[in-house]
Parts: sequence; C-alpha cells; structure tokens
Amino acid sequence: MEYFVIGDEDTVLGFSLVGVSGIACSGPDEVRAAWAKATEDKEHGVIIITDECADAIRETVDRYLFTMSFPLVVEIPSRSSHGSKDLRELVNEAIGVSI
Repeated sequence: MEYFVIGDEDTVLGFSLVGVSGIACSGPDEVRAAWAKATEDKEHGVIIITDECADAIRETVDRYLFTMSFPLVVEIPSRSSHGSKDLRELVNEAIGVSI
C-alpha cells in the first residue's frame, strides 16, 4: 500500500522528501487528472489531498469519503489555510491509529 499526495507545489515537495509520490496542481482540471491517476493505481491505499484541491472536486472527494472504503482519503490544510490541527492529528483521525 502506497501513499499519494495531491496539492500545491510546496505540499507535494514536502511529502516527496519522505518518499511519498504525488502531483502538484494549480487548477480544477489538473486536480481532476491527478485524482484519476491516484485512484486508477490500486497500490495507492491512502490519498492525501489539500483542502483547496479537494474543494475543486468536492463532489468526487465527498463520494469517496462517504461511500468508498478504499482508498482512504485524508484531507489536509493547504499552506494558505489556517487549520488548527496538525498533520499528524488529521491522519490519526482518518485512519483511527496513532502514528
């Protein structure tokens, strides 16, 4: 099982430093293409997506969040968001295990 990240350049770069592949997106069409690539590869067990990218394809993301059991989707704040939770806390909530 692999992780895959969809987000802005800084987020994707940061995750790549720890070995997570992904695609940087700057518009809705790029987000849709990245989502299609992430979900077509059955090795991607966890898709990490920034809130801004998720908002660009909200209906699709929500369908996976509420009806699909695989892959797991973790929505994280983008660099311009002002979320109060850190990344570790968000992932812990999504997978139900403390990392």
